[in-house]
Amino acid sequence: MVSVTLDSLSVQLGQRAVVRSVSATMRAGELIGIIGPNGAGKSTLVRAALGLAPLSGGSVAIDGEPLSTIAPRQIARRIAYLPQGQTLHWPLTVERLVALGRLPHLAPMSRIGEADRRIIADAMERADVTALRDRIATHLSGGERARVLLARALAVGAAGLIADEPLAALDPGHQIDVMELLAREARAGAMVVAVLHDLTMAARYCDRLLLIDDGGLVADGPPAEVLTAERLRAVYGIRARIESREGAPLVIVPMERIRAGEAG
Repeated sequence: MVSVTLDSLSVQLGQRAVVRSVSATMRAGELIGIIGPNGAGKSTLVRAALGLAPLSGGSVAIDGEPLSTIAPRQIARRIAYLPQGQTLHWPLTVERLVALGRLPHLAPMSRIGEADRRIIADAMERADVTALRDRIATHLSGGERARVLLARALAVGAAGLIADEPLAALDPGHQIDVMELLAREARAGAMVVAVLHDLTMAARYCDRLLLIDDGGLVADGPPAEVLTAERLRAVYGIRARIESREGAPLVIVPMERIRAGEAG
């Protein structure tokens, strides 16, 4: 099990405050969605939580240990990271690409062992890419590539997973598959954090949402509490219909954008 605690975390890039004093704890057994408009600071927030973006203020701790005292390899073993928009440059087979997820566990010049191969095969099965194992990764479609990169993250075998826009380039069916997979990982005891733009998917599958706007934390809680018509109007500038039927997950339907000067 793993947990990540952000205490007044701030990140400044140049003259711009990209993340502003965000405090939250992400725990094992939760699927946490990070939502907010484009440019709100979501990706920078998760990168800072992993030590991949410099802090201008505040702190990060993993299982109570200051992030600054943990070696990068140890962070990579504890929390797998799936960044957004990765470009593949090398013509590796899918199986070899997924196998790269085992690198944090391998000593220099060592080889993949039988236990590693079982973990790799399991990761490919969970991400539904086993049938692609012998394909060249650079020849894949965008949706296939996204699922293969998710399999690589799963192959780390970490207690935590942070995925930045894991639904990008996926068709609706595979979006559901990925969200169900992330939810299963959380139910099995992993800490799972996903940066999401699809509010309906976030409402349906996430246990908890962090709503970010202009670098700050606007709301933190269950989807039914975070996703209100008033907040969506204030943060996204949209009018939306939100429904809850017999305890089922929320359905969020954007109706129209509110133009400058319009009353809410």
